[in-house]
Amino acid sequence: MKAMQLTKKTNVAVDLHPLSATGLPVPVPKENELLVRVHTCAVCHTELDEIEGRTPPPHVPVIPGHQVVGTITNTGIGVRNFTIGERVGVAWLFSSCGTCEHCLAGSENLCPDFKATGRDVDGGYAEYMVVPEKSAFRIPKIFSDAEAAPLLCAGAVGYRSLRLCNLRDGQRLGLTGFGASAHLVLKIVRYKYPYTKIYVFARSETERRFARELGAAWTGDTADKSPELCHAIIDTTPVWKPVVEALKNLRPGGRLVINAIRKEDADKDYLLKLDYPQHLWMEKEIKSVANVTRRDVSEFLQLAAEIPIKPAVTEYSLGEANKALYELKRGGNRGAKVLRIS
Repeated sequence: MKAMQLTKKTNVAVDLHPLSATGLPVPVPKENELLVRVHTCAVCHTELDEIEGRTPPPHVPVIPGHQVVGTITNTGIGVRNFTIGERVGVAWLFSSCGTCEHCLAGSENLCPDFKATGRDVDGGYAEYMVVPEKSAFRIPKIFSDAEAAPLLCAGAVGYRSLRLCNLRDGQRLGLTGFGASAHLVLKIVRYKYPYTKIYVFARSETERRFARELGAAWTGDTADKSPELCHAIIDTTPVWKPVVEALKNLRPGGRLVINAIRKEDADKDYLLKLDYPQHLWMEKEIKSVANVTRRDVSEFLQLAAEIPIKPAVTEYSLGEANKALYELKRGGNRGAKVLRIS
């Protein structure tokens, strides 16, 4: 099969070809696993974190990609819930131990043995991949392969971030950064919380214009002051500056939810500007998002079909994966980037 592999840590802004095209044997599904012929795989900022070493794979080479849509072509022994020919999706959660206190409580995202698709095991930048059947999800028929792919991470983790905000209808929500995840959160909020005002902070005028088109009440630059203080803000950026700036736009008792797996070290000096009276006083909260649970993915897919949410996508071929990553790094995107593989 054709695949794009990560073989070394590098910098996407400098190295225009961080992934290498290669031919590999088609994997064989083990007990309770599915073999999936990949149709599409969305490109995520987490892939940049893997490539640039902020959340490095435990070994290389590895095939990235964790927003995968494809068809089951084979099954290992013990598979009971899926059959050959079904269309399924694969998300960031590949496996967890299943026996620790977090797994038993339905918080497998916090499991110490959490394994991530495309980082800890091979993912979807390839023509085939394997996945445990309990980590595969049926894709509602309303979505095309390209539309479904971003829902599996950008959508699901955005849904989790919104749940962690504890938002009530009519309260004000801020979104700092406006890429694949944030534009889906905006669509959820417009549906579930029709009286909520959404304020979007983004460095790119392209992203701000896109947010206004989707119904944002106001848009501004990362460091701008919002018209009113927000009850909650979701940060989806890879750097520290928006976190500090967002805290200034948070009302007393408000919550900032950081939807990012890592922050870039080059920006960490901005934390020196964190001022307790200005940024954290009056019982403001900061909460991080760690991965997703199977519940997040399952619930969000059903909600997305009900709304329905149709992500804005730009398609690339598998061989253009490096180009897609570079353009994601550069910023100024409208929606999600998706690799069309088969």
